[in-house]
Amino acid sequence: MSDIQPPSRRLSYAIAAAVVVLVVAVVIVSVRSNSAGVADPSGVASLPAPTGPETVTVVAVGDIACDPASSGFNDGVGSTVSCGQLATSDLALALDPDAALLLGDIQYECGGYEAFLESFDPSWGRLKAITHPVPGNHEYVATGTTGTGTDCSSLPDAAGYYRYFGAAAGDPAQGWYSLDIGAWHVIALNSNCAKVGGCGKNSPQGKWLASDLAADESRCSLAFWHFPRFSSGHHGNTEALSAIWELLDDAGVDVVLAGHDHDYERFAPLDAAQQPRPDGITSFVVGTGGKSLRPFEVEEAGSEIRVADTFGVLSLALGEDSFGWQFLPASGETALDEGTGACQ
Repeated sequence: MSDIQPPSRRLSYAIAAAVVVLVVAVVIVSVRSNSAGVADPSGVASLPAPTGPETVTVVAVGDIACDPASSGFNDGVGSTVSCGQLATSDLALALDPDAALLLGDIQYECGGYEAFLESFDPSWGRLKAITHPVPGNHEYVATGTTGTGTDCSSLPDAAGYYRYFGAAAGDPAQGWYSLDIGAWHVIALNSNCAKVGGCGKNSPQGKWLASDLAADESRCSLAFWHFPRFSSGHHGNTEALSAIWELLDDAGVDVVLAGHDHDYERFAPLDAAQQPRPDGITSFVVGTGGKSLRPFEVEEAGSEIRVADTFGVLSLALGEDSFGWQFLPASGETALDEGTGACQ
């Protein structure tokens, strides 16, 4: 059976893309990392965010709430090095966003329903009405697995996650869905490939994605999931998502968000082969929601900024034909990374 391929929107913008390459499609002003892979705040500069009636503010982060039985839980207050879900949710609330995209591993250790009620709900649950989640690997942890926690399901089925979020999480047998936020088409994918029949182009999710992309007529689009396709963090690149990236790249998707590695990282616009290309996909790893932090182990090709010493959230301004971003630390200090980009 042949792969289902969406019509490439890049063909529609062929002439415009050629001009964009000459003048540089994406304007990036960011903090550069020092030799330790930690942001150097002296490099921060300010750019105007997209404006206009269609502009919306979206916050995004993953790897969020500690198990309530965790030694660092501290009645939900946590600290600057563990269980920081209250601090990051306070920051998100202060931004008054239109939507919150949660990038998986939302509730540790196993996504138990009671754990959601005790840990996630008093913090990030305050944004539940505007939340669009995807599951991480910890949502699928079952009773009897090493490292399990509060109210784990007897099966690896993310039952607590789907019960807590309800219809907002999509079909429990799938976990993928799409919606429009402002002028942007937003695609939620389930990167737990083994749980949903794979992530290839001929998998159920791959076929759905191809169809969704083919039907989308938006100028700007974004996809988000848990395991990062590209990452300099502890877990590194996820090769199983290469076909998904190819589908998104062929369709002209602008931004991809992921978590899993407990750090913040932004990549230059890349193609499916991890090569820089002005009209490639700009991707972010935002695993700084509060669970814990980990140092970087390598520097992957295309990595432009890495922050591994603070919890924080990514704030996105999504306009009619452009986007702006800021990575904001939970401490309330100045943004550690910011910039703007043009939609394809």
